Amino acid sequence: MGSKRLALFAAVMASLAVAPAMYSTAAVGADATAIQVKEGWFTALADFDLMRQNVDIPLRKGVMIIDSRPAARQYDPGHIPGAVNIPDSQFDKQVAKLPQDKAMLLLFYCGGLDCMLSHNSAFKAQKLGYGNIKVYAAGMPDWKANGAPVAVSAAHIRKLMEEKAVYALVDARPKRVADKGMIPTAINISDTEFDKHIDKLPTDKTTPLIYYCGGLECVLSDKSADKARQLGYTNVLTYPPGYPQWEKLHGATAAAAAAPGAATGPATTAATLVPGKEKGTVSVASFEKVWKDNPGSLLLVDVRDPKEFAAGTIKGAVNLPINELENKIDTLPTDKPVVFVCGTGARSGEAFDTVRLLGGKVQVAGAGGLHRCRYQIQRGRQFQHGRKEIDDGIPASLHRPPLVGDAMGSTDGALAAHRPRRRLVFARSRRLANADYCQCGQCGRCCRCRHRQRLHGAHRCPAARRSS
Repeated sequence: MGSKRLALFAAVMASLAVAPAMYSTAAVGADATAIQVKEGWFTALADFDLMRQNVDIPLRKGVMIIDSRPAARQYDPGHIPGAVNIPDSQFDKQVAKLPQDKAMLLLFYCGGLDCMLSHNSAFKAQKLGYGNIKVYAAGMPDWKANGAPVAVSAAHIRKLMEEKAVYALVDARPKRVADKGMIPTAINISDTEFDKHIDKLPTDKTTPLIYYCGGLECVLSDKSADKARQLGYTNVLTYPPGYPQWEKLHGATAAAAAAPGAATGPATTAATLVPGKEKGTVSVASFEKVWKDNPGSLLLVDVRDPKEFAAGTIKGAVNLPINELENKIDTLPTDKPVVFVCGTGARSGEAFDTVRLLGGKVQVAGAGGLHRCRYQIQRGRQFQHGRKEIDDGIPASLHRPPLVGDAMGSTDGALAAHRPRRRLVFARSRRLANADYCQCGQCGRCCRCRHRQRLHGAHRCPAARRSS
């Protein structure tokens, strides 16, 4: 009897030991399948937890975090602390920033799941012989969504000064050190005396707070930033390189650099192309009107790679990859505005800044991304099998995709649940094809589109075939 009880006790304990292991395995499997590898992606991916483990001040040894986004528009205003900026378009020119040790862990990231810059840079690094590379595909949007700390660059602080923006720059070093030299406009609130000087902080807790101290080995700014967040401040940033880098770049009495002059052009153009919410952009509505009424009045330049351009773009756009822009600026016209587009706005923003800096008399009107309406871009596969396009005069990329199941006033029975705004017609059978929705309203199967990154095949609704 005793032996039976002993055996039963052993079995129960074994089951308890196995249960956590089974749960852990399932959890790992769920995390691994949370992000599916897309075509063209670098296959070795990093998640938020791995990134968080390798982000620290002082910097962790044996790891380099690389931000592949353009500097002025995206890296400078906010990046992962300690990240080195190597824009993908400048990778070959800035390859010296990579470590000499090719066994070092390289973690690339950019602007999220729709951004290919980090993947492109990872492939380039792999060709150079680096063997320990991962890409944080979810990128900066995921980093911010998880409440992780965000850093800014010296260039961004200088820009805030020049624009006389509302912000608070805080030197977290001891007073005796800060008195020897501080960044202009900064106030000194020593981390050790933080609680005594809370009254120096702005009353509006949405005001950007930028903390800095004595460089990448100094933790005072991070500590003070954490205390400010606990007080309820919602826009707390750090400048990790701190005063040592600022003094090296600008000196104690360096004069503020003149801001680049605004691009000038005909008054009628300025009145027609309305500036967007972000500096250097134009609104979709004004661009749509100009492009429909008088497309010859401006030049639309798609700065994506030729392969991406061939897969689909706005009708009438010309392709000038961002990597070639600097050498071909002279080919841009000076008698009409130039508008740049790309996939997410990153490369087009870099093109805008490049032309304003180097373009001379080129009238650069703005930049933008196709990310908000990317599902409507006409893909290469949609022009196969004898189909032709019926153009309604509006660029396909400017149509906002209707909700799944919107009948669009169609009377074609089974195909009514997924009639596209921009119609694609079979040249032979003249039957409408399902091109812009992600699920068939009749049979529930998937369509040709790429909506929400699902796996898509060349599905033709069986109900539609039966009805025809």
